Amino acid sequence: MVISMREVDPVFKGAGQKDGLEIWRIEKLQAVSVPRKSHGKFFTGDCYIILKTSALKNGSFCQEIHYWLGKDTSQDEAGIAVIKTVELDAALGGRAVQYREVQGNETEKFLSYFKPCIIPEEGGAASGFRQAVVNEREYVARLFVCKGKHTVQVKEVPFARASLNHDDILILDTKSKIFQFNGLNSSIQERAKALEVVQYLKDANHEGKCDVAVVDDGKLMADADAGEFWGLFGGFAPLPKKTFSELDGKDNDFPSKLLCVNEDQTFPLDCEDLTRELLDSTKCYFLDCGSELYVWMGRETVLEDRKQAGLAAEELLREGNRPRSHIIRLMEGFETVIFRSKFSKWPKKVETVVSVESRGKVAG
Repeated sequence: MVISMREVDPVFKGAGQKDGLEIWRIEKLQAVSVPRKSHGKFFTGDCYIILKTSALKNGSFCQEIHYWLGKDTSQDEAGIAVIKTVELDAALGGRAVQYREVQGNETEKFLSYFKPCIIPEEGGAASGFRQAVVNEREYVARLFVCKGKHTVQVKEVPFARASLNHDDILILDTKSKIFQFNGLNSSIQERAKALEVVQYLKDANHEGKCDVAVVDDGKLMADADAGEFWGLFGGFAPLPKKTFSELDGKDNDFPSKLLCVNEDQTFPLDCEDLTRELLDSTKCYFLDCGSELYVWMGRETVLEDRKQAGLAAEELLREGNRPRSHIIRLMEGFETVIFRSKFSKWPKKVETVVSVESRGKVAG
């Protein structure tokens, strides 16, 4: 199905023609380009569209699209982000895999684009940006948890003893000092990555001028820094064992379900076995795998059908109270290796370039 560029937002004209990142923010229900100097700055009340373009050795480009939803974003803005993401993919020829990113539950692929990490700020386009420079008397201490050995996910948590645990690394950013608390069970690689985050906070929030202290879990001794750290939490006390996260083991018994999207209706297909023959090029489908929801779009579908499928996927997660689930949208002929592996039968002959989801590269 040929897509007319008249159906695509002009802001995407010329996108994806050079190696690197391009970012747009949803402002007043429109996509607005974000200048390069602001790449990596995210606000909790906003939605963003991120295009990653990689130059290949043969001179062509491989593109992947992410849309990021801040925790305080509105449902209308999230819907516009979905629609504009589909339009951007159409402008690129309908070949890009599209990923839904939710604040605090981003994919490693997305986080790898921003070094050393992203730390969203409160506020957004609708309410006006939070001032980057905060009056010293108003400086509020913030506690962050760091996860990851290669790419780091940084999430703000309540400034309370209950946020400390033996498995994670936590960073406490105060007015005059930044503390890195190394959980007893954290690895050397995780601690090294967390130090990069500490330096990032020092440069971003303190103009590079503040003290830094490392506090090791279980080694109180007579360390002045450790004493100061625990004093901020009301004094030293043993930490409880960490509880399992809400997603631990959640998908182990989740059976994959294939659903057909037909206009305003979504209905499950009655099939005992998932095969490629179930997918019709004139329709869109959902493959629901629990923590991941795939949206497959047939190459004969019109742009409006693809937009509606994207919106229906968002609605499915809202109705199921699954805010942490990922949505991955892909076009027929450009399925990822992981998506194809969900089917017991898939033709081995591939006539188009297929994105390798785990690496962000391409394979014939």
